[in-house]
Amino acid sequence: MHDDTSLAEGPVIRLDGRAHTVLAGSTLADLVEALGHAPDAVATAVNGDFVPRSQRAAQQLRAGDAVLLFQPITGG
Repeated sequence: MHDDTSLAEGPVIRLDGRAHTVLAGSTLADLVEALGHAPDAVATAVNGDFVPRSQRAAQQLRAGDAVLLFQPITGG
């Protein structure tokens, strides 16, 4: 699912360590939505920097970006 490089034209990023093509102009919020994740169901990082949910729409993805999606840590 993460290695689909044939459906869209645009920059190739690394998504969870695998090549993944996104549409040109895509943001991190677009990617989370396109993958079918609820915005609050995943935590995100780009190039090793945590990106809060509130900033995903402003985080435009560029060729070579390394994107990680992971389970947010909760506890008590």
